[in-house]
Formats: sequence, structure tokens, C-alpha cells
Amino acid sequence: MTQAPRIAVIGAGPSGLYTAEALIKEHPDVTVDVIDRLPAPYGLVRYGVAPDHLKMKSVIRALVTTFDDAGRVRFLGNVRVGEDGIPDEVLREYYHAVVYASGSSVDRELGVEGEDLPGNFGSGAFVSWYCGHPDFTGLAPDLSRPGAVVVGAGNVALDVARVLARPAGDLAGTDAHDEVVDTLRASAITDVHVVIRRGPQHVKFTPAELRQIGKLDDVEVLVHDDGVLAAGVEEPAERRMRQNLEMLTEWAQNPPGAGGSRRIHLRFLRSPVRVLGEGHAAGIELVHNRLDAEKVRATDRHETIEAGLVVRAIGYAGEPIAGLPFDAESGTVPHEDGRVMLGDEPVPGSYVAGWIKRGPTGVIGTNKGDGAETAASVLSDLPRLAAPIHPDRDAILDRLPEHGIEPVDWESWLRVDAEEIRLGEERGGTERVKLAERDAMLDAARGLGAADAAR
Repeated sequence: MTQAPRIAVIGAGPSGLYTAEALIKEHPDVTVDVIDRLPAPYGLVRYGVAPDHLKMKSVIRALVTTFDDAGRVRFLGNVRVGEDGIPDEVLREYYHAVVYASGSSVDRELGVEGEDLPGNFGSGAFVSWYCGHPDFTGLAPDLSRPGAVVVGAGNVALDVARVLARPAGDLAGTDAHDEVVDTLRASAITDVHVVIRRGPQHVKFTPAELRQIGKLDDVEVLVHDDGVLAAGVEEPAERRMRQNLEMLTEWAQNPPGAGGSRRIHLRFLRSPVRVLGEGHAAGIELVHNRLDAEKVRATDRHETIEAGLVVRAIGYAGEPIAGLPFDAESGTVPHEDGRVMLGDEPVPGSYVAGWIKRGPTGVIGTNKGDGAETAASVLSDLPRLAAPIHPDRDAILDRLPEHGIEPVDWESWLRVDAEEIRLGEERGGTERVKLAERDAMLDAARGLGAADAAR
């Protein structure tokens, strides 16, 4: 290869940034453009981690170091790729390889009657709303009724329940967008019901996440398990499941926060049958389950819970990427070690990393090894990716306006960052307050303050 290798990474979340980091670490001449459709980097850390998870958000301090070598790694935010932005074939004129690290953003559905009623949300959309994602500022969930239901047995379900139940004043000390804090402060929700298909001995919550809901001020946690814990269950082999079981057994006997003005109900061995209501969700019908040789089977016992909000937290799937093969069943792009595969043959110059590669599994740190694997495949293939590209690295910037794109570079993002920090100082007691509306982010990126933007 006579030209210095130039790689585009589509997606500025953990998977994309860890891939970029591995690329420049393992090859002295590689340059990388990290391209994201949003004006801000960090992806799921910024828009998927709950505002009150400050420790988890601190991983940004590690991710930001990817951009320390400004001569080799460049951020191009607010850049859409595909049919509504810069076409893939144009990218190929400027990059030897393209790594897609676009995540899995489609909420899976319950498949029950009434799921299309207003008041039903996927957790991806709901979490994006309270995390200040520009695409979801208009979600406007109705929190005017006392009951809310969250369907799911993972950490995301607990996150949603915790945000809905905890005092809204707590979130004022986080980076939560003003509209989110105001909406939660006005919430009439008193009871959050977490509906879990299997028994308490099977849940795979992170024990730390489960423990958090037991420490919320003025919030009681009630365990509904149809007597399973009192009857005794076999101890799980996995350590974190044992820890969860110990906590839940204790809580069944001594509910944490007893007498709190709000309650989180953990309803085990129940499945949704239908969402009730006319014109808007008003409740949910559940069927009680039983375990038969570790298989979950429905009984003839049903119950109804009044709720004006139903959030399904049952997983995500990826969306097809134009020009690449896609496995609809797994919601991923077929690959081998990150190389995109069409049948038995690799698609030259196309790679994947993160959830679009492996599905929505693992924690943030999982992306480090995943990104390194994909980067190794790219670097190994470089001798076969020798087709000449445009000699000027900056030439791609001249093509973006043709597609209606105003890129946000790293310096522009730092202006957004500074404005958020200023808003945090203005609110008091918090490191930053997120700008959520895209126009406000772009105004800040251009160096326009609130007064300038209003003119």
C-alpha cells in the first residue's frame, strides 16, 4: 500500500472509539475519521446511561483520550451516512476501509394486543428521552397517572423503574435536561411495577443495580413472587444470581424503605397478555406463570394493573445498513472477526464493531476487546485494500455540503461541551446540563450563545 491507510469509523460510541484507539495504537501511519450522525460523541455512554449513574458515565474520561492525537483521529459529528446523508460509495472514495459501529437501536415488541396505544414506549426511546437524545426530545411521556409498568428482567428495566420512582430533585444534581427534570418533578406516578417473566432465582440484574433501588429515599421496594422465596429455591450457580437471590429473599421479609410515598413492585412469574385502554394505555393484564422443569408455563390466573405508562425493556435489534448483508433474526450484520461476510466471502473494505456486530450484549467494557478484534482484521487486510483513494484527507469535508451536511468537528464539540458546563454552573450543584435539542447543540457548536441564537 503506497498511501497511508485511512479508515472511517461510523459511530462515536464506545465500540467505535475503542476500535479507533486500537487502529492507531497498532499501526503508526493509520488515520481515522470517527463519524457520527449526532453533534456529540460517546454514543451509548451519553445517551443510554441513566443521569444518576455518574460513576458509569466517568468512562468518558477514558474514551476522550482517543482524540488526544488530533493529527490521526478526527471527529466528524452531525454527519449522516446512507440514503439521507453521504452515500457509502462516496465514502469509499476517501477511505480504504469503513467500520460500522452503529449499535442496535430498534426496540423489540411484546407482541400483545394494545401495544400500539399511546402511553406505550420501548425502553430505547424512553431512556433516550431522559438521557437528552436529540431525536427524542418530543417524546412527551404522560406521567399523570399513579401507575407505571416496566416489562423486563435486565438492568435497563431497573434503570427505568429507578428514574420514575426516585425524587425528581435528585436528578436536578445530574446532567439531565431541564425538560426531563421538570416532567419528572410534575409526575403523579406513585407505583412502578416491574414485570418479570421468570422467578427471582433466575434474574441476571447486576447486584449493584438491584441494590440501588433498595437505597432510594422515600421509596419502598415490594417483592411479589407468589411464595417462591418462602418455599425455598435451589441456589443458583452464578455468583451474581446468588447475590440477587439473597437480596430479594431479605426484601421479601423486610421491604426496604417501608412506608415510602412511592413504591417499586418487583412482580416475578408474570407475563403481559394485553395492554388495556381506549385511546391511551390505562392498564395491563398479566398472566401468572409457573416453572415446570425450568420451563415457564402460563397458568389460568390473571391480574390487572392500572397504569398510564407501559415501558418494554425486553431488548434491542439493529437496523439494516444500506449495501451490507443483514441477519434479520439476530438483528446483526454477518461477520467473521469483524469482517462483513456475504455468504462465504468477505465484503472488501467493510467491517463491523459493537452491537451491530455481536448483538446487544455485554457491558461498556466488552467493546474494548470487540473493537480490538475488528481493528486487527482491518490491519491484517490492509495489503488487500490497496485501491487508491483521494490523496487529500480534508477533501471529504468539501463533499459534505453537497449532501446538506454541516459537520461538527472536535473544536466545535468542545464549544458544546463548554456550554453544557456553563449551564451546570447556572443550575448549581451539577457538573453539566445537557443540551438536548439539535438546533441548540449546533448553535453552541457555532459559538452562538443563547442570546445570539435568539436574534
